[in-house]
Amino acid sequence: MAAAMVARQGRELQRYSASTGGRVVVGCVPYRARRDGSGEVEVLVISSQKKGAAGGVLIPKGGWELDESMDEAARREAMEEAGVAGEVAGPALGRWCYRSRSYDATYEGIVLPLRVTAELERWPEMGARRREWVTAAEAIERCPHWWMREALQRFADRLAADQPPAPAPALLGSAL
Repeated sequence: MAAAMVARQGRELQRYSASTGGRVVVGCVPYRARRDGSGEVEVLVISSQKKGAAGGVLIPKGGWELDESMDEAARREAMEEAGVAGEVAGPALGRWCYRSRSYDATYEGIVLPLRVTAELERWPEMGARRREWVTAAEAIERCPHWWMREALQRFADRLAADQPPAPAPALLGSAL
C-alpha cells in the first residue's frame, strides 16, 4: 500500500459550509475487533496536536477538500493523523455545527465509521500525535469535544443495537 507521507496543507481546495460559512470537516471513528478474540470492538483515538495528552483524546478529522469524496477525506485524515488505512463502513454517524476554538468561525463536521484494515509504522503526523486503542466508552469519557463525544456515542449505540459494523479483516502488517 502506498500512502503520501506528507499531510495536505493550505486552504485552496477547502470546502465551506453554505449554512455556517465556516469550513466543512470530515472525521471518522476508526475501529477494529479486539485482538484478544473476544469480538469486542475498540476505537482508535489520537492526542491533540496542539495540547498533547493534556488535551484529551480526539478522533481524526480535517478539512474536506473539493477534489475528494467524503469517504476519501475520512480515509485521508485517518492516515495523516492516526496512521491507519481502512474502509468507510456504513452511513455517517451524523453532522454537527460547532464553534472553532482557534478561529472566530462555526464549522460543520461530519463523522463516518472507518473499519481499520492496516496500521502504519510511519505516518505524516506521527511526531505530533499519539494513537491509542480504547473502548468507545473510554473515548467518550476522555474526549473534550461535545460533538466528537456524540459521534462516538452514536457509534457505540449502533454496536449495541445489533447493527455492528462489518467485521474487520485481519490487520495487515505495516505497509510503509
